[in-house]
Amino acid sequence: MKKIVNPKQIQLFDPFDRVLTPKTRKRLLDGWPGVFRHIILELMPVDAVSEHFDPAMGRPTKELYSVAGLLLIQEFMDWTKDEALDAYSFNMNVHYALNLEPVTHDISKRTLERYINLFEEDNLAKTTMDEITIKLVEILGIKIDKQRLDSTHIFSDMASFGRTRLMGVAIKRFLAQLKRHGKANYDMLDESLRNRYAPGVNQLFADTKKDRESRRLFRQQVAEDMHLLIRLFADTDEHNRRDTYKAMERIFYEQCEVHEEKVCVKQKTGGNVMQNPSDPDATYDGHKGPGYQVQISETCHPENETQLITCALPQTAVEPDTTATSEVLDSLEESGLLPREMFADTHYCSDENTQAAAERGVELVGPVQCGSLIDKDVDRLNVDDFDIDEETEEVVCCPTGHKPASSIHDKPTGKTKTVMPSSTCSQCEFRKECPVEKCRDGYCLYHTAKQRRLAGRRREEATDVFRDRYRIRGGIEGTNSGLKRKTGLGRLRVRGRPRVFYSILLKIAGWNILRASVCTKMREIVYARANMAIFWFNFAFLRMPIAADSVRMEVKRRFLLHCREFEKFSKLSLAA
Repeated sequence: MKKIVNPKQIQLFDPFDRVLTPKTRKRLLDGWPGVFRHIILELMPVDAVSEHFDPAMGRPTKELYSVAGLLLIQEFMDWTKDEALDAYSFNMNVHYALNLEPVTHDISKRTLERYINLFEEDNLAKTTMDEITIKLVEILGIKIDKQRLDSTHIFSDMASFGRTRLMGVAIKRFLAQLKRHGKANYDMLDESLRNRYAPGVNQLFADTKKDRESRRLFRQQVAEDMHLLIRLFADTDEHNRRDTYKAMERIFYEQCEVHEEKVCVKQKTGGNVMQNPSDPDATYDGHKGPGYQVQISETCHPENETQLITCALPQTAVEPDTTATSEVLDSLEESGLLPREMFADTHYCSDENTQAAAERGVELVGPVQCGSLIDKDVDRLNVDDFDIDEETEEVVCCPTGHKPASSIHDKPTGKTKTVMPSSTCSQCEFRKECPVEKCRDGYCLYHTAKQRRLAGRRREEATDVFRDRYRIRGGIEGTNSGLKRKTGLGRLRVRGRPRVFYSILLKIAGWNILRASVCTKMREIVYARANMAIFWFNFAFLRMPIAADSVRMEVKRRFLLHCREFEKFSKLSLAA
């Protein structure tokens, strides 16, 4: 049976009146609990959660708004499950934020885990993050026309293994299950093989010599052991359907290959390989290591009182930043938060991404990628110095104003061939700096539209104007650092793609709440909403003809006390 208490419902008597002093109430409203209670709680996806329960049959659920809110608070406060349960039971900050009476409340760890699973199944973390972001942007009047984009690496709750240890741990896990469920098959294995993987994970291969050749030979031995086990149990349904066997098989074919019955360990495997059997979804980034990452877009308009994260796109670590630009813009467009200018670093600002963003009306601002097919010496002449018709891609004239003998654009290849007269180029004072080359017809210049655009961007980024404009992008590094310090985003308490993505999204939603709670405008809105309920109740009660004078006077006294308690009340619109 569903139990839902609408956070907008006005209570006849405020249960916190008897436990809060004016100063303690002010501290609640000035911090995140006030924002959560009066702004965020009503945004919890209770309708989606309630679909899993019968409206009338069965035991009543926990109050759904409070439980959904607890999941969000648990993540951005970086609490364990036990800490979250204690907060729900005893913490007055949490009671106020979740619209609970200031008494003890019982909730079990199994109940908490059940609601977390419901959030995962229905992808409600993404919905919650989007709803909170849109609401905060709206009520704070955040300007979204300028945003910055970056990614940050995230470690899940798993150990980091080298290749030999990774294969060894996979074998050890399989042998442990084989011993438990197929003792006879386990006893048939060679004793030396069994003893090799008998020590604990931390002591596994501890007696191996550390020189390079010894480590190479031992890695080969482990690979051959893995290949032997895969062949022995490949046709045994009792064992080859287990997750430990599948993990061992996947790791083997990612790390090794077989040539004419000989096992060879691959020199390089790439990043899209399993990093730990306990978290098969995690991948590898060559610069930052195993785990996950999240693409973050944040407002950066200088007139904003605070900057909010408008989009969070969780990914595995192997995903390149280059492909993330369009996905982030898709998400921003879907939520109605698309900017006019997006500041990003080199990896995001390929020519293809710049053109795709321009089609959406977004200017992607960032340095040109290294290795572009343009002259990187900005002091030399390049394609950008030629007068080129952007529609036809034909050269109108050279940097000195001379017209070409011919300029023909080949649409299938996208290249334009421009021929300059020999008499003109041979006598030109800029011949050594010019990119034209001697050819049979004279002097030729080949270029594409991409080269022309990249040359123009390269020339622009060398200017002081670009540097001053682009400087604002660096602020997102502070956001990445703050997220990891404040919410625990750097190393999560969970592993596995669904739970990791759930945790990332709720932590970032909580970061926006913490950012918003320090805004003057947000505090004014929270004060106004807190007082509005008190005002309307007292306004109606004082006009009840059946009320005794003494009762009406007491209500009036309490009402005036609240008005004095919140000095800003008289300055705020009740409709805020």
